[in-house]
Amino acid sequence: MSMQSAPDLESVVRERGGHAYVVTVSEHGAPHAVYVPVRWEQGALVAEVGATTAANASARPRMSVLYAVRADADYSLIVDGTAVVAPGDGAHRVRVTPTRVVLHRPGPSPDPASACGADCVPLPLPVMPVTR
Repeated sequence: MSMQSAPDLESVVRERGGHAYVVTVSEHGAPHAVYVPVRWEQGALVAEVGATTAANASARPRMSVLYAVRADADYSLIVDGTAVVAPGDGAHRVRVTPTRVVLHRPGPSPDPASACGADCVPLPLPVMPVTR
């Protein structure tokens, strides 16, 4: 997959389905990963999470969302972003604004000049409309 053919993030997320791993960091610096419903909404990923994930994201808003591979030759989708937490109906809602997005899989990089030591395809960040 080349950068010229890299799809937009919204299309990739919708194609991946409605669940992903949400990864936050605890107050002790330990990773906290949960598999939860995630959807695309107005330029961001929105996840329904529990109290621990919400507390982690509130205190340390830099987090990641991981859509794992679906087959051996597939790419994982990794979305790093900044979270904002809001209470929801029986759960908490985390809205993640992407800051870095990459499709990743093991293997040599097809681009020898790439900083990634594997087969990585950076995706463009969503363009948010300007509101006045």
